Amino acid sequence: MYHHSGNAAHPAGGSATDLLEPASHEPEALYFQRCTWCGTAMYQRVLCPACRGSDLRPERSDGTGTVRRSTVVHRYTPAARNVSLIEMDEGFVVRGRVMGALIGIHGSRVRLSTARDPVRGELVFKLLHEYRA
Repeated sequence: MYHHSGNAAHPAGGSATDLLEPASHEPEALYFQRCTWCGTAMYQRVLCPACRGSDLRPERSDGTGTVRRSTVVHRYTPAARNVSLIEMDEGFVVRGRVMGALIGIHGSRVRLSTARDPVRGELVFKLLHEYRA
């Protein structure tokens, strides 16, 4: 027979998004998590992808990274736009949009421009060095 213990810890009310984006953070900053067990950096996870640890601490990113993949999207939008995977300097990968050139940005250095696009809710980056021919 199971007996309820009065000193058992109960989870606090709330949603999983409270764990991923605490309300105390600045809205225009990019926050990620770092596993306290193995040190792996990740973006919006509940468990560490490397060791499956759940003890994740939030950290603020400096907002710079490198474009690893990019594609141009024409669907569901009035104008073509790119969707890119950006590897941040801290070691985690995010999906976002890079302002400026639509093609030829693979390997380019970028910086976070605004935390989120107000319409699509995606991260927006700008190129650090424009290519000049």
